[in-house]
Amino acid sequence: MIRSAALLCAGSLLLGSTAIAGPKKGRDYYESRGEVVWEVPTNEKVVALTFDDGPHEKDTALILDLLKQYQAKATFFVVGNKVERFPELVRREIAEGHELANHTYSHAYFGKNLSVHKFAKDLERAEDVIYAVGGKHCHLFRPPGGFYSDKLVETAKGNGYTVVMWSWHQDTRDWATPGVQKIVDRVLRNPRNGDIVLFHDYVEGKSQTVQALEIILPELQKRGFRFVTVSELLTYSKLKPVRSPDAKNVP
Repeated sequence: MIRSAALLCAGSLLLGSTAIAGPKKGRDYYESRGEVVWEVPTNEKVVALTFDDGPHEKDTALILDLLKQYQAKATFFVVGNKVERFPELVRREIAEGHELANHTYSHAYFGKNLSVHKFAKDLERAEDVIYAVGGKHCHLFRPPGGFYSDKLVETAKGNGYTVVMWSWHQDTRDWATPGVQKIVDRVLRNPRNGDIVLFHDYVEGKSQTVQALEIILPELQKRGFRFVTVSELLTYSKLKPVRSPDAKNVP
């Protein structure tokens, strides 16, 4: 899961007819259709806190403690192989009213070496694990590294998912451990109604996310914001997520 700035430049990955190439239709197209979500413009003072790559044996539990303290609900984009390792944390997330979302089984980056077939299998494997542990299907998916393409969106939609990214000004980059204050400043500098904030509850090395949340949560609450799941946030949008009528995970 080592990341770099170069990994965020996904648009140039265009190898092979079955590989997942960069998007051709772009944000405006997908956002207007509700198939990919970056944020939800609304007059309501609500934000969605999201956590990727977990669960983590220690940090996830500490984050859940903080969320409970501030009556905050969040969305956890979980990785299937970690769900298998720490099922009790996933069950706790559900029991405490948080939302689970699919972040693939192996955290594979969707570039030149990953075909649509392999992507679909990884997605399905994660879904099976999450359902086996939590008894619920996911309807939201976030691609590792933020890579997305037309084929990826089409495949995710066909399996019952809305693709969820994050507000560009709310990428905390906490995975890079930039310092607690930098994480705090990133979130508090310009919070907007309907923001989707990107955190990680799994970080290689010593995480700074918990310390940052100890400052962020009370301050946002003081400013009048409520913390909701992504699915709840979507209810404030005039554009509803578009799902295929054949999507197998739609109840």
